[in-house]
Amino acid sequence: MHKPPFEVPDLQGQVAVITGASRGIGKNIALSLARAGADIVIAAKSEKSRDLLPGNIHDTAAEVEALGREALAVKTNVRAAEEIEAMVAATMQRFGRIDILINNAGALHWKGVAETPTKRFDLMMEVNARAAHIASHHVLPHMMERGSGCIVQMSPPLDLSMVPGKTGYCMSKFGMSLLAMGIAGEVVDSEIRSCALWPATAIESQATINHGLGGLAQWRRADILADSVLGILKLPRKQVHGRCLIDEEVMDMLDVADLEQYNCVEGGSPLRIVGPGGVQSRLWH
Repeated sequence: MHKPPFEVPDLQGQVAVITGASRGIGKNIALSLARAGADIVIAAKSEKSRDLLPGNIHDTAAEVEALGREALAVKTNVRAAEEIEAMVAATMQRFGRIDILINNAGALHWKGVAETPTKRFDLMMEVNARAAHIASHHVLPHMMERGSGCIVQMSPPLDLSMVPGKTGYCMSKFGMSLLAMGIAGEVVDSEIRSCALWPATAIESQATINHGLGGLAQWRRADILADSVLGILKLPRKQVHGRCLIDEEVMDMLDVADLEQYNCVEGGSPLRIVGPGGVQSRLWH
């Protein structure tokens, strides 16, 4: 089991809602927050495991409960606004509060405009930007009533070099980042923190596996994102609020210098996807 290289925040008594937590990055974040003491709501669509999509909401819930925390598995198709609303209502009925919202569910299609059919574009917009807005819309009033909470959008900095070859995808993901910044301005007089978080490199997940985006030597483990979420909750609000962060920035703020510990393979060279030298930064040349 991974142990974060810093003192984690005490999340006893807090409730975290994580979309897309039946597998991969979302599940990793869910278990990390549970180890820190939070009760977890697993909001995802999969109730049965499949070959290409192993894992489901009940498996994640069982692992959370094995850590001694309460879990609520809610079958949620984030493309359906009424299912997101019902999930939030079920959370409030069970726990009476929501302290953390991680909008992690995502749809990926890294193609240019000519290669992105409307059906695929709609999927990305609905699962990424639209679902994040709907979940935030229903959760935010509960946080505002208490004057505290944290909403993290799993989306990238507004780096225009990312756009060519991934235009539709970036439209949907940048929408989430704008949402993070917009919420930040709307809750400026409270203790609510709002930000976006994105990996600097490719991460081992079902998305990178199924889409053939490199291999183990080119990936970091999802632990770096889970640790970054803990960091966002631990660091002073002024350091994270309203920012579109990458995991390496959060690690730097936590004084964690050794990032090789997150490599899937010792001595690996993770594929950079944002910032100088990233895949996107070479697309316009």
